[in-house]
Amino acid sequence: MTASVKQLMEAANAVVPKVTPAEAKAMIAKGNTLIVDVRDTAEVASNGKIANAVNVSRGMLEFRADPESPYHDKAFDKSKTVIVYCASGGRAALSGKVLKDFGFANVVNLGGFKDWVDSGGAVDKP
Repeated sequence: MTASVKQLMEAANAVVPKVTPAEAKAMIAKGNTLIVDVRDTAEVASNGKIANAVNVSRGMLEFRADPESPYHDKAFDKSKTVIVYCASGGRAALSGKVLKDFGFANVVNLGGFKDWVDSGGAVDKP
């Protein structure tokens, strides 16, 4: 049986809760969070990213998150709350599901970068 994007999104949204910028700010204030921007490098270069976020394009996420990968990024710590975002929330949802599948227990989808900016969230400029 084959899957559609709609089905993949439904599965991701079922296991990765969506949070508002205000909720994400509260999580960040508590500490022990990892903010992951899964947009492409060109998007980040044009618009910036959430302050202190790690940019890992969607295509490299599995390689950065897996400790067995030679490309592993030590920022991916399973004890942290992971806040994932992209341009509109779709890639973030799919990425969040992958991280859940990898054993990250606390993963949330912030949705789109614009929502963060519109809320007055801190941004690292390009």
